[in-house]
Amino acid sequence: MHELSGRERAYAYLRDQVLSSPAATGTFLNEGELASQIGVSRTPVREALLLLVSEGLIEMVRGRGAYVPPMSGRQIGELMDLRGVLERHAADLCLTAGTVPVERMSDTLDQQEALSEGAAEDHARTFIALDGAFHQHLIDAAGSELLSHTYAGLRARQLRAGLSALFGAPDRKHQVCTEHRAIVDALRSGDAAASAEAIDAHLTVTTRVLLRG
Repeated sequence: MHELSGRERAYAYLRDQVLSSPAATGTFLNEGELASQIGVSRTPVREALLLLVSEGLIEMVRGRGAYVPPMSGRQIGELMDLRGVLERHAADLCLTAGTVPVERMSDTLDQQEALSEGAAEDHARTFIALDGAFHQHLIDAAGSELLSHTYAGLRARQLRAGLSALFGAPDRKHQVCTEHRAIVDALRSGDAAASAEAIDAHLTVTTRVLLRG
């Protein structure tokens, strides 16, 4: 198994733990504190931060350091539009090839439903990680390496948006499960139009919640 380098560890920590937290928005990151938390020197942390700058997730401010900017309305809209294009395309490919991963998506949805009770903050990160897996199952089943790679590249933004949406509407976890169930049912039926409609409905609600927040 490949052992992660210091930069890779720092990048993964920043992407999955720091940037995905709504509390990080609008703050400056301390390289020394991050290095201590991750267990690496400051150099790999700085390298990871520069990678995230190149991806548009962090801004370097002269004299202040690494800043986590809020997602603008335009960025949210662009993210959801791109997700829609990729997920609808994946659904079409899967339905045509007969590779729809209904069982894997249903299993992941069952796990989400088991976490849907309680307050939004209960199991929030696990719930959103499962959310990402639910959609990635569909993307990967399309059999396109480029499609899978492109979608996976949205992970940091999706984690961040997903957590924000979870706290942006009452009972959002139950709503997400209902919307996911509609996607699975449409895919199971083999109806491409219904599948696209269910995907669009889910993304439209998520976009509305995020913009309202």
